[in-house]
Amino acid sequence: MTVQVTALALMVGDSVSRVELETASDAHGLVRLDLWQSVRVCPRMAGANYSGRPSPSCQRRLLTTTFAIPVPSHSLRVDDHSRDSAGMRYVYPVVSRRAGGVSIGINLNPNNACNWRCIYCQVPDLKRGGPPPLDLTRLDDELERFLAWAIDGDFMQTLVPDGARRLVDIAFSGNGEPTSAAEFDRAVTGVIQRMSLRKLEQTLLLRVITNGSLVDRRHVREGLAAIGRVGGEVWFKVDTATPLGFQRVNGSRLAPGAVARRLDVCAGLARTWVQTCVFSLDGEAPASAEFAAYLELLRPLAGRLAGVHLYGLARPSLQPEAPRLGRLGVAAMEELAGRIRQLGLTVTVSP
Repeated sequence: MTVQVTALALMVGDSVSRVELETASDAHGLVRLDLWQSVRVCPRMAGANYSGRPSPSCQRRLLTTTFAIPVPSHSLRVDDHSRDSAGMRYVYPVVSRRAGGVSIGINLNPNNACNWRCIYCQVPDLKRGGPPPLDLTRLDDELERFLAWAIDGDFMQTLVPDGARRLVDIAFSGNGEPTSAAEFDRAVTGVIQRMSLRKLEQTLLLRVITNGSLVDRRHVREGLAAIGRVGGEVWFKVDTATPLGFQRVNGSRLAPGAVARRLDVCAGLARTWVQTCVFSLDGEAPASAEFAAYLELLRPLAGRLAGVHLYGLARPSLQPEAPRLGRLGVAAMEELAGRIRQLGLTVTVSP
């Protein structure tokens, strides 16, 4: 429904000008604000010989159109990574404990579809598959709107907790595997261009959080290489390293050799961190044989990797296995981290 509000009426020469504000929702669900000027123009009097009553005409022109971003109903929290927190399809902010501040997420899988099904995944109604075709124009528009809100507006002061009020990255992540988008490389290029226009290349990192399973696709490699050229990073998921472990944890049939090869390719395209989620399953910590296989997978690649992000369950799983999962204690996670460090790798721990 459109609402008209008369904002101003004034005389200008032989015209009466009235400014009106109309509000409506646009096709993207944002609030559209249209400022119109209505002008009643009267014929100019032609001296003393003029007689008769003037017949005014009315002209109406659009002065400007702006958009308002729907404001989240609550402040951001580390344990809440809602993808619709900004009321957008593709862009969403989160407070990331691993990144150390506000991460601008790019969700290329708004249909909650992924080629994996990790048992600790926090995505509701997760299904197998890939994303629908991307609207790259809308993605760029949403990113610019959010950057304007975060950099020029009051987003940080009103919705981000103390200690996290800094933009740290733009991250392709979301509700599924981002590299499964056929337009992944073009989406990366568009984000890089937007960052360049706002001169953010030196202040924000560009990241992609991926399971790495599609690195063999040419357009995926091109997108990763573009991220590498601007000094960005890849966070490559490796939770386990045996066929049984891949099937049980990630719901995927993978060969450890194929994972190692893709990780090696990725490390050659961009600075690459391994991200590993650790947790207890049915009350048991990761089996020693599983973790030994994990170390052997990483050992020959240690010199090519930036390090390992070892993290626990900060948010509850929304998968059927959720009741079987538990968080590991800090001491147990540090013990695992110590064994990874023996490979010569930097390790960050986020219990």
